[in-house]
Amino acid sequence: QVQLVESGGGLVQPGGSLRLSCAASGFTFSSYALSWYRQAPGKERELVASTTRFSSSTNNADSMKGRFTISRDNAKNTVYLQMNNLKPDDTAVYYCNAHWRIWDYWGQGTQVTVSS
Repeated sequence: QVQLVESGGGLVQPGGSLRLSCAASGFTFSSYALSWYRQAPGKERELVASTTRFSSSTNNADSMKGRFTISRDNAKNTVYLQMNNLKPDDTAVYYCNAHWRIWDYWGQGTQVTVSS
């Protein structure tokens, strides 16, 4: 059974940091490209960052460059999102995604709230 389980979300003050984790099981993790997406209330889901199976990472939005870093540990079947200097606009549900060819898997999401 395929599972992607996110953790690490919560309430943080502006300027703070969080590290999200996504533990995977049920598929060949190392073969998949991995991504983090987020969805804020009333907005469409947007790509935050991606990493290929070869750990070539990218950040999608200019607003996140230099603040968010994606990484993966194939030995632990886990993908991470380090988020620094968080802003209220970063408040959203964060989802991890695994993709390879026709296979596409999603986690259930973890809430991140940035507020003073």
